[in-house]
Amino acid sequence: MRNRTVIVYRETMLWYSETFIRTQAESLSRFRPLYLCMHRTPGLSLPESRVRTLCRTGIVGKFQSARFKLLGPSLSQRQRLAGEGPALIHAHFAPNACHVISLARALSIPLVVSLHGYDVNQSDDNLPWLYLRRRDLLKAHASRFICVSGFIRRQALARGFPADKLVVHYTGIDTDFFREDPDVPRRPIILFVGRLAPSKGCEYLIRAMVRVREVIPEAKLVVIGDGPLRKELKQQATTLLQNFEFLGVQPPAVVRDWMNRATVFSSPCIATSGDEEGFGMAFTEAQAMGLPVVSCVSGGIPEAVAHEKTGFLVPERDWEALSVKLLLLLQNQSLWRRFSEAGRARARGLFDIKSQATVLENIYDGVLEEWNSRTDEEPTHNEQQPSSAVEALSSSSRE
Repeated sequence: MRNRTVIVYRETMLWYSETFIRTQAESLSRFRPLYLCMHRTPGLSLPESRVRTLCRTGIVGKFQSARFKLLGPSLSQRQRLAGEGPALIHAHFAPNACHVISLARALSIPLVVSLHGYDVNQSDDNLPWLYLRRRDLLKAHASRFICVSGFIRRQALARGFPADKLVVHYTGIDTDFFREDPDVPRRPIILFVGRLAPSKGCEYLIRAMVRVREVIPEAKLVVIGDGPLRKELKQQATTLLQNFEFLGVQPPAVVRDWMNRATVFSSPCIATSGDEEGFGMAFTEAQAMGLPVVSCVSGGIPEAVAHEKTGFLVPERDWEALSVKLLLLLQNQSLWRRFSEAGRARARGLFDIKSQATVLENIYDGVLEEWNSRTDEEPTHNEQQPSSAVEALSSSSRE
C-alpha cells in the first residue's frame, strides 16, 4: 500500500524522452507519487488524478511561474499541497530543484534531487542564471543528490557537491515491457534511438554505415528521435546511403518493436562542450531486448554497456572502428547470441525497475529517518541558509 506521498517535480511534464521519470515513479510500492509541475506539455500521459499544475497558460501563467521561482509558493499553493500530506519532494535535474527549495522548507519536508547529466556536465555559461545563483543554497538544503551513474557522481564531486549527500542509483527499466519476442525475426537493421544533437554522434554512425553497406548491401539504418540536427543528418544519409529511415519521435511500444527487429543498437555518443551522456536508458532497454550494443567510451556508457560482453565500445568519433564492430556482430552469429544472452541477463540483474524502485524507496526511508531524527534546534542560520526561504530566494534573485 502506498501510505506516503512523494512529490515528483519537473518544471514541464513530461517530454517524450523522459519516460524514465514516469516509469520510476509508477514503480514505487510504498510511496504514492504526486506529479507537480509548472506547465503541462503534449508529451507523455500521466495519471491525471495525481497531477498538480502550478501555473495557468498564457501571460498569467508566465507571471505565476516567475513568482513561484523567485518568491516561492503562495499561501494557497502551500495549503493545497500540504493537504496532500507529502513526506518529501523528489525533483529531477538540479536547475529544476532550485524552484522548490522554498516549497520544501514551507512544507517542512526533505528535498531529494536527481542529477541526470547536463546539470553537472555543462559549463556555467550554458546553465540557467537562477540555478547558478542558488546552486550553493541547493547544495546546503537538499538532503540527498541521486546520481544516475558513477560518472555523474564524479562530475558532481568535481563541481563541489557534498560527497556525503551523493548516492549512485541506476534508474532502472521495465524489463517486463522490454522483453524480446523470439517469434519476430531479426533483420540486418542498425537501430539508433536518441536526440538528434551533436553529443549523440549520429553523424559518425551514418559514416560507419557506408562501410557496412559495402560488405552487407541489405543493411539498413533506422533512426528514431528528433532534434536540431535532423535536417542535416537526413541530408547526410541521403547523400551517403540508400537504405535508411528517419522515424522521428516514437512512443515506447514502437521503440521496443524496432529493438525486437534490429540486429544491433548503436548510439555512438561523444563529449561536446561539456555535454556527455550521463548513463543512457536506451542502452539498457536494448540489452533487455537481447539487442547487442555498439557505442563509444563516453560519459556513463561504460556503466550501461559491458564492453566485449554485451556490446562493443570504441573511441569517440572513430567511425571506422564503429563499422568494424557493427560488421562483426552482423556476421558472427555465435558472438551475437552470446552478447544477446548476456545483455538480457545484465539488464534484468542490474537495471530491473522493480528492484531499483525498492532501492530508491530505501533511499527515501533513509532521508526521512535522518530528517525526523533531527533535534528541535535548527542549524545556525547564515548567508547560505537564512531563516526564511522566501527571504533567501528573493534576495538571491535581486543580486
